[in-house]
Amino acid sequence: MAFAARWTFVALFLANALTKVFAADTFDATYGSSPAPFKINVHPSFIDETILKVSHTRYTKDVDEPVFASGPPRHNVTTVRDYWVNHYDWFDVQDRLNARYKQFTTSVLTGSRSNFTDPVPLHFVHHRSNRSDAIPLLFIHGWPGSFREVNEILDGLINPPNASSPAFHVVAPSIPGFGFSPAPLKSGWGARETGYAFHALMQQLNYTKYVIQGGDLGAFVLQFMAADNPDAVVSVLSNFWIIQSNATDLQRYSANLTTADENAYITFLNLFKTQLAGYLYIQDTKPLQLAIGMTDSPVGFAMWIYNLMAGIVDHYEWTPERIITWSMMYYIQGPYGGMRFYKEVRREVRQYS
Repeated sequence: MAFAARWTFVALFLANALTKVFAADTFDATYGSSPAPFKINVHPSFIDETILKVSHTRYTKDVDEPVFASGPPRHNVTTVRDYWVNHYDWFDVQDRLNARYKQFTTSVLTGSRSNFTDPVPLHFVHHRSNRSDAIPLLFIHGWPGSFREVNEILDGLINPPNASSPAFHVVAPSIPGFGFSPAPLKSGWGARETGYAFHALMQQLNYTKYVIQGGDLGAFVLQFMAADNPDAVVSVLSNFWIIQSNATDLQRYSANLTTADENAYITFLNLFKTQLAGYLYIQDTKPLQLAIGMTDSPVGFAMWIYNLMAGIVDHYEWTPERIITWSMMYYIQGPYGGMRFYKEVRREVRQYS
């Protein structure tokens, strides 16, 4: 066999191996060595199985206590279950997602800095602006969000109504374990490793310099990226910049010496820690224990993330369809990857703080 032909054979073998390794059992996707167009195509058999599981949901009984004191009340659960079985059409949602977003898949190498040497499969949205002065923007979602977090601002970023406003080429990837980026199958994949992969993605797209927006867990990713790639990351915007109240702050708060803004901030932090942070502690310690049940109960998982979203997101109507679609961004490949990411990120926070 000639030298060139032999290497062509090797390349094809590796490409086929890559496809097999990264093949999902619930949706169609391939992850080659360069960006390729992608359309969401979830297997009908999986959707049928999901609806069957939803239809068999077993309900809890309400306790006489304030609404959401312990979680979503039964009527929220029954409403979502009934809508899912009788009205929700995943394939209509899938068609709308495919029409809305320019989606791609690829795989990247994270380099010598990373503990992961195998190619990392990624799914991402990539919309380019027509403006010649557009700025490459990496948009990083959090939990329990997905690449769809960019939806409401995407058009304004690409084509701002005012010519004096900056325009952006928007890249919105799915963190591995979220959406349609397959979850790593060994431990240690956290915010820093994700940053290595996302930097490699931006380089693969020929964006040698770029800016980043990150929220929630995405804010941790961008911190590592900015520190690890100072020549490439021009600027960052974190919408998850939380400063914990210190002893002096709390003393002033107890003595009614804080301002109205400080009162609102401290009150919300206390509310989050005492009533809304249960998900954080269990995903930080035993995500697999939780995921075993959530992977088998689509309604259970939908209510798990709805409980958090309903408490912290303002001015957003959580219709049954929205709740279901948000949860499907995890449930399709299984929610464990997203849950485990919390444990890995919290490990890094303790390691580097």
